[in-house]
Amino acid sequence: MSARVLVIEDNDSSLELMIYLLKSFGHMPFRARDGEEGIQVARSERPDLILCDMQLPAMDGHEVCRRLKSDPVLRSIPLVALTAYAMVGDREKMLAEGFDGYLSKPVNPEQVKDQVALFLSSRTRIVPQSIRSS
Repeated sequence: MSARVLVIEDNDSSLELMIYLLKSFGHMPFRARDGEEGIQVARSERPDLILCDMQLPAMDGHEVCRRLKSDPVLRSIPLVALTAYAMVGDREKMLAEGFDGYLSKPVNPEQVKDQVALFLSSRTRIVPQSIRSS
């Protein structure tokens, strides 16, 4: 399944890794290096999925989520938190804020393909099996 995927990430290494992985899986990636640019790209490109880092300059991932989910045109696009936050309760907090899913960093390249496919196959909130708490 080929999809249009927006990656909002300010870290060059993480961004390039995600772009590389998405291309290798046959997807068409778009990139944004901060939250404001991410919202602009989402409006212009209408991706099938958005992967958003939480620690972004100027506008963090929480604010990106609020703005995307309050936009009637963009709110149905699955929005996945891409984050190094790994404290107990962080995943639940992000889902409660409106994110549709959660992927932890560092990403496992072998699992990214399956996880992205899982997010794309459902318009409901999903937490991939590999990161669920026991």
